[in-house]
Amino acid sequence: MTAVPTSPAFKANASAALRDPDLQKALRFVRGNFIGKRASAVARLPEFDALRDSARAIKDHALAHLDLYLAQWEAKVVASGGTVHWARDADEARRAVLDICKAAGAKTVTKGKSMIAEEIGLNDALEAAGMTPVETDLGEYVVQVRGEAPSHIIAPAVHLTKEQVAADFRRVHAGLPADRDLGDAAKILGEARTILRGKFLAADVGITGANFLVAETGTSIIVTNEGNGDLTQTLPDVHVVLASIEKIVPTLEDAAQILRVLARSATGQDMSVYTTLSTGPRRSGDPDGPKAYHVVVLDNGRSAMLGSKFQDMLRCIRCGACMNHCPVYHAVGGHAYGWVYPGPMGAVLTPALIGIDKGGHLPNASTFCGRCQDVCPMRIPLPDMMRHWREREFERRLSPKTVRGGLALWAFFARRPALYARATDLAMRALAFAGRRKGRFSSLPLAGGWTATRDFPAPQGATFQARWRKDHG
Repeated sequence: MTAVPTSPAFKANASAALRDPDLQKALRFVRGNFIGKRASAVARLPEFDALRDSARAIKDHALAHLDLYLAQWEAKVVASGGTVHWARDADEARRAVLDICKAAGAKTVTKGKSMIAEEIGLNDALEAAGMTPVETDLGEYVVQVRGEAPSHIIAPAVHLTKEQVAADFRRVHAGLPADRDLGDAAKILGEARTILRGKFLAADVGITGANFLVAETGTSIIVTNEGNGDLTQTLPDVHVVLASIEKIVPTLEDAAQILRVLARSATGQDMSVYTTLSTGPRRSGDPDGPKAYHVVVLDNGRSAMLGSKFQDMLRCIRCGACMNHCPVYHAVGGHAYGWVYPGPMGAVLTPALIGIDKGGHLPNASTFCGRCQDVCPMRIPLPDMMRHWREREFERRLSPKTVRGGLALWAFFARRPALYARATDLAMRALAFAGRRKGRFSSLPLAGGWTATRDFPAPQGATFQARWRKDHG
């Protein structure tokens, strides 16, 4: 079954994350590596902003004609010998994958990194059906060993330290020498490679995600840095691709355009190490590849976003740049968000997929600094959409009574400008007088959320409106 979202408990999740010393140590990697590498990669490509404009236009065009391109893509897949399975929701997607695996008599199923697999709770479903799913991306393998969900969409185990991973490998790889050296990343990687090699060879079905579906050719494209995606889809007899409807692009040239901004935004590379294109099952004369090729295409609420204020979110190419630059993500990590998609993109996408009643805290977990929109390669207006979710939460009376009461009080004064000016002037004078000795407040009525972690500065001088009237008349 799909994991139950803990997004309604975001505040408690965030508090726990802030108190976790190992997590805080691990999150320094995000701040110290992704940001600088992206900046360097962008600086090396003078036309980067022009490419962003082009990528946005390509996806907007594809979304405006989504039905036509999906139909064209399906026809090309079928013509190449593949099979397409349309899934309206997570249940239908899980059933489609399970039926494919059962028909193949699968016992071991290898998996490349796929957020759609996380969204539909695929691993639990496979295990319940008596099959063994094996994550083959290193980060995904680590979190599977720990029984955790990914905390980042491109770096699933970024919330962990090297010491934690080494301890987990000693626990689960019990057949290896107890005194082996796992003191550096290369040795940890070598051990994972040794363990996973046998899994690749034993797999009956391989499951991958898809960065793009190409209407022109019926091709699915994945980008990886470890080569696990290639082994997952070429060694087993059956290859299953999991994708959502918005992954479609019209042509291979369009995909190539977007690939130029994807890796630079994600990991600061000019290109990912592997860019793998798959078009149907093995053909006569092919030296390798699957005998059967299936694509499960998931909607799960995305079609409802078309034509809405949240359609721009469907341009997302899952690069992770928004969370790499988000001060909130830097502070609490991905698990605090409580479901599959963390960070600013999750704060928009999660309420759309599970409902604002469950995901309403996430759009509020933003400083609106705008860094996410500034670095997004698809120019998605994430702050605007988070603001729209806040408005819907308020309209449905889902926000706390204190918030609604405070806004009602402010609205009362805002509709009466003269009274507003007198009240704010009086409040400023009172606060300035009370804080005249220290110049700040360590505690303040009705401002405990602020003063619990930092002092509140005492006002100095007149209000902004009073100063404006004095300077401009």
